[in-house]
Amino acid sequence: MALQINPSILSADFSRLADEAKAVEGADWLHVDVMDNHFVPNLTLGVPVVESLGRATQTPLDCHLMIEDPDRWAPRYIEAGAGSVTFHVEAAAAPVRLAREIRAKGARASMALKPATPIEPYEDLLPELDMLLVMTVEPGFGGQAFLDIMLPKIRRTRQLIAKYGLQMWLQVDGGVSAETIERCAEAGADVFVAGSAVYGADDPAKAVRELRHLAEKATGTPGS
Repeated sequence: MALQINPSILSADFSRLADEAKAVEGADWLHVDVMDNHFVPNLTLGVPVVESLGRATQTPLDCHLMIEDPDRWAPRYIEAGAGSVTFHVEAAAAPVRLAREIRAKGARASMALKPATPIEPYEDLLPELDMLLVMTVEPGFGGQAFLDIMLPKIRRTRQLIAKYGLQMWLQVDGGVSAETIERCAEAGADVFVAGSAVYGADDPAKAVRELRHLAEKATGTPGS
């Protein structure tokens, strides 16, 4: 399975989002963090900005909903142009129904786990998903330090995916950089959200290529 780099627009310059989106068009997806200042203590962007981003870039949008009531709001982000929608299991009232609705509307269904949320209670939900996101920082703010204690959780999640023979993606988000991406890849992640490591670089597109190379090198995948 090809490794993917998803730059996080949260670390971009919000005054020039269209240009920032175009600056990473070699990436696989553009990761869009949606926060409501309730589920997490931060407020970012919503449906209108996602619609605008969709018009500004050819890179597909990966929307990460760090919000209360994702059961209500997730379909709106698909209508706004998101190709992948991630909801937090801690916030979803009916995660299986929500995952099926996301898929039925034509997007990839993804479920996120906070650092303290174990994967094992949700093992039976995995076949309903296209991707699972293991947060490697506490959700809410960019620029946080990577939590090494999440590496065993990534490994356990990859083992469960293999147990069921699923072709689902395993994403990590938080503190992903040139210093940490190899450890994440070795643990089993194949989709990497990188914020400041990309948008804090002088050349964001080059940073994407370098992160991809490091992940491929760590796993021995083609292109390494």
